[in-house]
Amino acid sequence: QVQLVESGGGSVPPGGSLTLSCAASGKIYSIYKMEWYRQAPGKQLELVALIDSGHGTNYADFVKGRFTLSMDSASNTAYLQMNNLKPEDTAVYYCHAEFRSYDDSDYDYWGQGTQVTVSS
Repeated sequence: QVQLVESGGGSVPPGGSLTLSCAASGKIYSIYKMEWYRQAPGKQLELVALIDSGHGTNYADFVKGRFTLSMDSASNTAYLQMNNLKPEDTAVYYCHAEFRSYDDSDYDYWGQGTQVTVSS
């Protein structure tokens, strides 16, 4: 059994900051990558950022220079630091992880989502 538990969402004014956390637990042998997606009301799910097992990162153009994704490999936790938040960043943010389990099979899991609201 594997769980992805997200935390850190909330409501902030424009220009504010939030840090989202995604903790993966269970029978995880190694994580290939962890990603953050978001979905705003009436819009499609979009990739925000990803980090791979070598801690290489990639960001969507709309968050470059504002968001930073990092990972603590010891605790299998990814952190998305979000600065200079804009109203258009308002969305439900989802964590997604791809990993290898101890049964030598590959899996992917999604978190439950956390709401981020940017409003004055």
